[in-house]
Order: sequence, then C-alpha cells, then structure tokens
Amino acid sequence: MSNHPDKPGFLKRLQAKWKLDSLFQVVMVLIVFACTGFTILFIKNPILDFFGVEKGGFINTVVYLLLVLPLYQIFLLIYGFLFGQFRFFWEKEKQIIRRIVKPFKGKKSKS
Repeated sequence: MSNHPDKPGFLKRLQAKWKLDSLFQVVMVLIVFACTGFTILFIKNPILDFFGVEKGGFINTVVYLLLVLPLYQIFLLIYGFLFGQFRFFWEKEKQIIRRIVKPFKGKKSKS
C-alpha cells in the first residue's frame, strides 16, 4: 500500500473537522480526551459501589447515565481549562445541550 500524498493525515483531518488553529491544539484536545477517559475509568466503579449498584444490571446502566456521563462532561471542561482548550470543549458542551433540549422544545407553529 502506498500513501497518497494528496490525502491529509489523521491529525490534519481532525484539525479541519474540529476547526482548530494548529496541530498542537489537536494534540492538546486529544490529551484532554485521554485524561478525561482515564479519570472516569478510575472513578466509575467507586461511584457505582458507593450507591451499592451491582455491575452489569439495569440499575448500573441508569446510575451510569445519570451520574457518570455528566461527570465525564464536567471533567472534559476541567481538563480543557487545564490544557488551555476550554473554549473548544465549552462549544462542544453547548452543542450537546442544544441537542438534548431540542426535542423538549415545543414546535413553533407557522403564522
């Protein structure tokens, strides 16, 4: 297999997709995702244990969705701030919130 010289690399494609200014910023965003993932990996089980939830059951899934996923979003912002990428992650959070709220907003009737 040969590399196509006209096809941008993985980091360049991420830079374009995320509309970032530099490859350094792409790397910082990836580091934020990695740190957040590792943090959630380490705190997920203690949180579930604290609530006495058995692993693998329906309650586990509900507690995970209600507690752990919001914590993931919070840690993205914290690490984003620490690595100088808060604005990027804040914009992503606002997009997520808009997608969650959109179905609950009433449809506006056309006059």
